[in-house]
Amino acid sequence: MTKPKLSAAAEPLVLGIESSCDETGIGIVRGTRLLTNTVSSSMEEHVRFGGVIPEIASRAHLDAMIPALEAALADAHVTLDDIDAIAVTAGPGLAGALMVGVSAAKALATATGKPLYGINHLVAHVGVGLLDDNGTEDGSALLEHARDGGLGALLVSGGHTEILQVRDITQDVRLLGATLDDAAGEAYDKVARLLGLDYPGGPAIDRAARTGNAKAFVFPRGLSNRKFMGTAEAPGAHRYNFSFSGLKTAVARVIEGFEARGEEVPVADIAASFQEAVVDVITKKAVLACREQGLHTLLLGGGVAANSRLRELLSARCASAGVRLIIPKFTLCTDNGAMVAALGARLVEAGYEPSGVDFTTDSSLPVTTVCF
Repeated sequence: MTKPKLSAAAEPLVLGIESSCDETGIGIVRGTRLLTNTVSSSMEEHVRFGGVIPEIASRAHLDAMIPALEAALADAHVTLDDIDAIAVTAGPGLAGALMVGVSAAKALATATGKPLYGINHLVAHVGVGLLDDNGTEDGSALLEHARDGGLGALLVSGGHTEILQVRDITQDVRLLGATLDDAAGEAYDKVARLLGLDYPGGPAIDRAARTGNAKAFVFPRGLSNRKFMGTAEAPGAHRYNFSFSGLKTAVARVIEGFEARGEEVPVADIAASFQEAVVDVITKKAVLACREQGLHTLLLGGGVAANSRLRELLSARCASAGVRLIIPKFTLCTDNGAMVAALGARLVEAGYEPSGVDFTTDSSLPVTTVCF
């Protein structure tokens, strides 16, 4: 989407607000320099339910928003008067949670007269890689990779599993593949519950898998056969897409079989075999997309980016395919305000017109809409 441009601003001081799920994030950047990344998580409040409860998340955002804002401003040693622009996640995400962040951003913009940008949460995950202090390399280097269409992104979280091509992070982002049902993180949570492991399921299964045999069970790799994949010459409709619902069902059947026979469930082996099925199909399709679409650099983002086996296998397959892999430090992979501020700063620097205060949240905002 192309937006009207204003006069570009050099190194703007941008405040970013993130509230798409269970983290209340406030980030402040100056150009490409990260000044603060303050995050308040309500995860502990969701543990007893085994998943995020939207109403609880929304209320937690209400409680945390002002304290997080005050802490971020103090940590960055700036005031609201110093801020040049405000950016906020407008979607995708939980509807109620999004409304809390957007309402706060609109109130701040109205009270201070600062320009406001309603931005895409998924594109912001890529934007965080453009920060100088992203944990891997200078953000400007990553931007160079995008200019020739050679930058890809693999986003793996509780709500999203997607492969993107980034030509221009401010206006030209293309969705190559996405999950058709459960996201990878959601599948981890559901399987962890079946195995009696803690929430969130990602870290719990990753820990259990370390002592398990990943070849003990052969679980399905969704949308990976020729019918769905097609060929390079005649690509199938789901060549780069994912599906984890069948995998989750297969795991449930195996567990039920052990319980029906009165046998002890081999938790570690099932965890390792399940995890291998997930990361195998994710990494295989991501690298395939890179090779076929000319993406020579791939950025990994989202909460599941912390998974040790995903990092290990993706690193090996990227190296084998000659694809440069970039994984920002973990605090910038999960949902945070810094990524929102980073994308906002790019929009301001490029001179794009602010969104104003009339836009609404969109819980299913497509990745092609970078900013309202």
